[in-house]
Amino acid sequence: MNYYFKKILEDITFDEAIEKVTEELKKEGFGILTEIDVQATLKEKLNVDFRNYRILGACNPPFAYRSVQAEAAIGILMPCNVVARELEDGRIEIDIINPLVAMHVVENNAMELIATEIHDKLEKVANSL
Repeated sequence: MNYYFKKILEDITFDEAIEKVTEELKKEGFGILTEIDVQATLKEKLNVDFRNYRILGACNPPFAYRSVQAEAAIGILMPCNVVARELEDGRIEIDIINPLVAMHVVENNAMELIATEIHDKLEKVANSL
């Protein structure tokens, strides 16, 4: 089982890809809590040029609430990360965490059930891109 869902987007700008994945996540009840601009950070901290690369921290509040009720320390594995990165040929790759793999390390049956529900929603997001 792969640890992420992957989708390649063509004929779309990087910013349009961010907007599209954000909108598709929203349709499944996810919002973006954090956004890390890796390109800007590497330029600022290391003075290196790097391609567009952004990490979005997606959260679905009802799932987050259920998760912390079932497993108090689960915040270590939250939020669900989504990566948008520009490939050398200009296409955009969207990578979305597979929560079944991420939650496999948690030995809690309740978390497995929650992860399965989240998996289905995130897979739907990936397939809709």
